[in-house]
Amino acid sequence: MTPEQDKAWFAPKRFGYRAGLPIAWQGWAVLALYFIAIALALGLLSSVVARLVAILVATVVLIGICKKKTAGGWRWRDGT
Repeated sequence: MTPEQDKAWFAPKRFGYRAGLPIAWQGWAVLALYFIAIALALGLLSSVVARLVAILVATVVLIGICKKKTAGGWRWRDGT
């Protein structure tokens, strides 16, 4: 493994653009925290707008972390 892959939390998708499943415990922890944040937003916030904003913020944070911590970065992959 390269030093970059040792620091990666997510595997790249074989086809397409983005991250795949977590490959490190940190990736699984980030994914679990995301689902907890969604559940808390749905359970604790009464306003639909507040729920949507909380979910949007959690999703943007998750995407940023995934993009930064994916082995090889995010780029189009065609399976080769």
